[in-house]
Amino acid sequence: MNNTIDDMTSFLVMDILDRAKEMQSQSIDVIHLEVGEPDFDVPECVAQSVSKAYEEHRTHYTASLGDIELREEIAKLYKDEYNVEVEPDQIVVTCGSSPAILFLMLMLCNPESEVILSNPGYACYKNFVLAAHAKPVFVPLYAESGFQYKVEDIKRCLTERTAAIFINSPMNPTGTLLTEEFMREVATLGVPIISDEIYHGLVYEGKAHSILEYTDNAFVLNGFSKRFAMTGLRLGYLIAPKKYMPALIKLQQNFMICAGSTAQRAGIAALRDKSDYVKNMRATYNERRVYMLERLRAMGFGIPTDPQGAFYIFCDASRFTDDSLRFAFDVLEKAHVGVTPGVDFGTRGQGYIRFSYANSIENIKEGLDRLERYLKDYCHRP
Repeated sequence: MNNTIDDMTSFLVMDILDRAKEMQSQSIDVIHLEVGEPDFDVPECVAQSVSKAYEEHRTHYTASLGDIELREEIAKLYKDEYNVEVEPDQIVVTCGSSPAILFLMLMLCNPESEVILSNPGYACYKNFVLAAHAKPVFVPLYAESGFQYKVEDIKRCLTERTAAIFINSPMNPTGTLLTEEFMREVATLGVPIISDEIYHGLVYEGKAHSILEYTDNAFVLNGFSKRFAMTGLRLGYLIAPKKYMPALIKLQQNFMICAGSTAQRAGIAALRDKSDYVKNMRATYNERRVYMLERLRAMGFGIPTDPQGAFYIFCDASRFTDDSLRFAFDVLEKAHVGVTPGVDFGTRGQGYIRFSYANSIENIKEGLDRLERYLKDYCHRP
């Protein structure tokens, strides 16, 4: 077996989810506060567009870059929301954003390359870097500074082997928004920036900025899973400088051919939708966020920074445990509540637990009631 795979870690939240699904198959009622998947159905316009695509036999290959109408709508989105000019031929439509990350690593890295990541940060970034036989270099984030990147810490990690810097705002797992000052400063470092903007559109405090507002030497990852609750349609995209497009087209043609044709029609419908669907979904998330913050703090969890976006709360659970993975499985087995161990997001996540509020308020209330009983029955640390 490839030694690189041995170096990769499993996605621990999926290990939790797999066990929860197994329990549910045994008729055990599990409340899911672990998985980062919207509990909303897709917008009606999306459902209708998929049905219409089948009726019109739009079930064949599209251009490798993606349906031109979809790429034009994505370009329009970035113009309307960030006032940046993106041309359709700078956009590659992918089967979710994950293939786009893999393409970037294969294109930018060689075995001597280094890629800068945050710790804590999204669990899978590291494994994409390893898949390209490159080296992840971790920059620590600190609770006392709101889990914000510091440019001086990044600078200390830069070498002639640095191929890219990953940023993610709103961030998974903390919900933190990167500041405009940081975005402006990181754009001056002369290294390609990979900006994961998948949670844009789900912001409750402040404003999300695209890295493209500050530099053209950047790659943007985005998609439809979070903002439009379209996880199962597997639709994402990558915005890249033009000079990289021939290489990206080659990767897309060989490894993916194209994204699903019907999913692309759904993406067009979602971006053209004039309803209040996303606005109402965001308001609902915010109600859950406020409720969960109050309940978790009352239970004794430390929350260094309130999440400003996405749908996660990253809690200091050191009052209850020093092993977040063991704690998460114990909560699942005894309280029948799924939560995500902080160590999934890096060594600096150990002792933390990530809670997702991508579930109904009724389920959140029941899940937190169960958790509160669990803490009283099984956790007696001072």
